[in-house]
Amino acid sequence: MRNICDMIERDQRFRHRRPKMITRSLCVGPVALSLSFQQWLAAMNTHHARFVRPVLAALCLASLTTLVACGGSACFGFDGCGGANRLQSVAIAGTAATGKALASAMVSFSCARGSGSALSDSAGHYSTTFNATLPCILTVTSGSTTLHSLAFSGGTFNATPETELMVVYLASQLGTTETSLIADLPSNSRFQQVLESQSDVLSAQSAVATNLQQRYVVTLTEPAFLTMPFIVGQAGVDSDLGALATAGAIDTNGMPDPAAVALLSAAGLARPVTTTSTPSGTGGTGSVTGSMM
Repeated sequence: MRNICDMIERDQRFRHRRPKMITRSLCVGPVALSLSFQQWLAAMNTHHARFVRPVLAALCLASLTTLVACGGSACFGFDGCGGANRLQSVAIAGTAATGKALASAMVSFSCARGSGSALSDSAGHYSTTFNATLPCILTVTSGSTTLHSLAFSGGTFNATPETELMVVYLASQLGTTETSLIADLPSNSRFQQVLESQSDVLSAQSAVATNLQQRYVVTLTEPAFLTMPFIVGQAGVDSDLGALATAGAIDTNGMPDPAAVALLSAAGLARPVTTTSTPSGTGGTGSVTGSMM
């Protein structure tokens, strides 16, 4: 590459024809070289054709170097490889239930970048793989019931009235509403950082379990309701949903009772979250301040 640049600099006949900007771009590296090639080629004529082959060879080498640097993916333009913006394949599965299975429910995934969807089966189970940038918020719709949940990685992430309350809690921690949290996720880096943080999300899960047990005087057999696989009709997450419904935390439509929503909203406001680091892509970290209610 340096030899070719030297050849051009030494050639006085070519110097008076080519713009200085083109030569400068040609000699600074592969990216600038690829951006300026068409301009440089337009400045050439048949008299200088002897320069075409060595420069084209340099372009091929530069392109190959760039291709390797991008992990084998071609990337063109001013943004380089854009590794931070590339979508990844995400596989998410879970169960949608309220104490009974939400069969044939539409499950939508709205992510920091990208989206996906699935349809639950007769047991409320759903599974899908799509391209996106995490985190993702899940919305499950079945008749008059709409539940939300979230995923900070690939794997099992359920959608139940408990996860609905967890999203309410996180929204309050962030000083917003559930509706705004969902709508603004793709454009709000702070929301993305907290929802991608495994520690922040699991702390919210624990807060929901603690508040529900204290307020409704129930004992949850499975506090890890977000990520624990379960089958409707069996002990664990599903039996806990039945106990919460009996205690009045879940209404007849399978939605959290307004009193439960108000309880978790107030708990989140009392324990605001403060972001302190950049998401890692595999469950970033954040710091939470305040006291548990």
